[in-house]
Amino acid sequence: MSVLTRDEAQTRARILDVHRYEVSLDLTRGDETFASTTRIHFTARTAGDTFVELKPATLHTITLDGQPLDPEALTENRYPLPGLAEGPHELHVHTDMRYSRTGEGMHRFTDPTDGETYVYTQLFMEDVQRVFAAFDQPDLKAVFELSVTAPEAWTVLTNAVATRTAPGQWQAAPTPLISTYLVAVAAGPWHSITTEHAGLPFGIHCRRSLAPYMDADAEELLSVTRDCYDRYHEKFEEPYPFDSYDQAFVPEFNAGAMENPGLVTFRDEFVYRSAVTETERQTRAMVIAHEMAHMWFGDLVTLQWWDDIWLNESFAEYMGYQTLTEATRFTDTWTDFAIVRKAWGYDADQRPSTHPVAPDPDAVPDTASALLNFDGISYAKGASALRQLVTWLGEKDFLAGINAHFARHKFGNATLADFIDNLASATDRDVHAWAERWLRTTGVDTLTADVTGDTAWTLSVDQDGSRPHRIAVAAFDPDPVDPDRLAERDRFEIDVPQQAPVTRPGRRPALVVLNDGDHTYAKVRLDADSFKTAVRALSAVPTPLTRAVVWNSARDMVRDGDLAPTAYLAAARAHLPLESDLAIVQGVLAFAHGQIADRYLDAQDRPAALALLTDLTRDLLRRTEDGNNPGLRLTAVRHFIDAAAQPDTIATWLSEGTVTGGPELDPELRWRILARLAVLGATDERAIAAELDRDRSATGEEGAARCRAALPTPEAKAAAWQAMFAGDDLSNYLLTATAQGFWQPEQADLVREYVTRFYPDAVALAARRGPAIAEAVGRHAFPVHAADAESLALGESCLAETDMIPALRRKLVDQLDDLRRASSVREG
Repeated sequence: MSVLTRDEAQTRARILDVHRYEVSLDLTRGDETFASTTRIHFTARTAGDTFVELKPATLHTITLDGQPLDPEALTENRYPLPGLAEGPHELHVHTDMRYSRTGEGMHRFTDPTDGETYVYTQLFMEDVQRVFAAFDQPDLKAVFELSVTAPEAWTVLTNAVATRTAPGQWQAAPTPLISTYLVAVAAGPWHSITTEHAGLPFGIHCRRSLAPYMDADAEELLSVTRDCYDRYHEKFEEPYPFDSYDQAFVPEFNAGAMENPGLVTFRDEFVYRSAVTETERQTRAMVIAHEMAHMWFGDLVTLQWWDDIWLNESFAEYMGYQTLTEATRFTDTWTDFAIVRKAWGYDADQRPSTHPVAPDPDAVPDTASALLNFDGISYAKGASALRQLVTWLGEKDFLAGINAHFARHKFGNATLADFIDNLASATDRDVHAWAERWLRTTGVDTLTADVTGDTAWTLSVDQDGSRPHRIAVAAFDPDPVDPDRLAERDRFEIDVPQQAPVTRPGRRPALVVLNDGDHTYAKVRLDADSFKTAVRALSAVPTPLTRAVVWNSARDMVRDGDLAPTAYLAAARAHLPLESDLAIVQGVLAFAHGQIADRYLDAQDRPAALALLTDLTRDLLRRTEDGNNPGLRLTAVRHFIDAAAQPDTIATWLSEGTVTGGPELDPELRWRILARLAVLGATDERAIAAELDRDRSATGEEGAARCRAALPTPEAKAAAWQAMFAGDDLSNYLLTATAQGFWQPEQADLVREYVTRFYPDAVALAARRGPAIAEAVGRHAFPVHAADAESLALGESCLAETDMIPALRRKLVDQLDDLRRASSVREG
């Protein structure tokens, strides 16, 4: 397949104005393909050569201005249009297209619960070509008119209001000008809840088998949607630009959600079948807010080329968290961002694959390279940079700048330069210089506190890095009323780099925290005395966001080799039983188990780490016996299961259907226990099959695949490997579930031979099945526990000597760097 280059896109944009697409899809043709007919109305500004993209199963006919063209001229995904005359044209393309099982293009899914079938599109980057012919680049916006033929029992959703014109026939209203990658269709026997808000139709939709679960949460989903919609209209002068707002929760979706205008698609794990914590509900609400922000950042004003993806994602990420905090009951979102989401950015920014938030255009020469930048830098680091920009600039000027941006570029495209110019028009500050320092550079600054003095204390901040930072500093002492608690004694703001040290009255504080409130993007190091206080009294710090900053400092020190992993575990053991913020408990436990116990400790040290985590979670279970904190109790139950080194307790829970003292086991907890029992060799295929009979759902099938791959027998591992790599039958979700079960630290000897096999088999699979599967295999099927010299050498040899698709190469570069870091931490 030919990938589109930036130069090709610029050339085509100079030649063409694209006006309107008329797309007709017939979804009644069978399980493998659907019919797709496209009429494209466009004008050639000048005579020249160009091409249209499509990836058909069969190209039946293609005509230009009524003249038939030769279907055999299609080369890979491009049909050439040479010698195009200046003036208006109409291109008519009739094809059959393939359904997808990878979440790309038109994905088709049959629900094992009831046998109902659903299809939906995910057309991001280059996948519109899997559904209809298009001049596929973001700056050739057009009006889209969609008509769909579907089974009579189905409902068809699109970007614009769709009307049933006859049995099985649907016609959508024309859209405003949008980019090709934002077109969306979702069809099937949806369970739908519709309402109206601010004069617009709103709807939420899911599979019928999930109807009871969506009904239970419908008011929460719609309330968050309404509240965010209203808050964005208070912030933005441009009104919502589309004719409806539907949110479809779709199966086997690769991302969290996709910002298709008027029809946002979400992974349907957000329709909760089992109990979840308040932070998980907050995450779902944040995704709703994030995607709605895209209606302005990305849909109304769209990037010109993919080097400016941060103009979409960083803004939606920042606005999602900020607006959720301002408009809904979820008022503590920035703590969750700090302890969970921000780590994604910090980790990505310290790998060899790091890149600026706004990379140089030459660094994104084509769509394949652009796809690699949808990472923690474009999301979490970019959002952190914007949060720092608002701190430095002030929200009033920031909003004035983005409203100017919307007004000047609505229904069009824009670049980084356009955005910075619009911000600069709203302030006297040098926004251009800020952008160069923050958006065009890579890496994480480190800010280290140096605190001296007795009768008065002085703060100097040593900076390893070059970005300007506006940060808050907080000082704490023991609370005079309750000496077991710390009380904030002083708080002030400084600019880094400092012009001079800051001197404050009074004796030296017990704890000094840089970046209090977490308004900048930087690693923080405490001074020696403050670190001692934190080790002793971290849970006594009064505000969750301050505690999150200190926990992040400890996390960074472990990763950088400045703090022993066992010291972090000891701090978790001491302070999590007293921690009141659920996001912090979840974030610290995830790092303690998923990174320290599973990757940063040698095999002989892992049992002690698991024992510590078991004791810790047992304390949390005792603390929550009164039922007053179900979210904390659920978190403790999950981690107790995952850390179990002996099967007895969790096997009893499974047989009795309840955790001692509650909760009762729902499907998620049952599959979690069974997966852990499989790792421990305490269950078998008969028990897995019985559980699947009990839960004949898509999630049940994934749970069974995960459990079967986790069984500690050569036969189970061979069967799992065969399923993942030898055939192309597994969907994206079933492949991921199988991969998640396969590699287990307890089974290192059993799977050692597969470390060698992984690299050639992953390269071949990615070449056959494409970027989405390459991402899944590189993320989930990589041998993350093999942090030894031999495994590193195998991976490095593969990178040096093997040709592979860019998506897999990027994942392997990142995974091998993480292995190197884990190996370094192990060596001390």
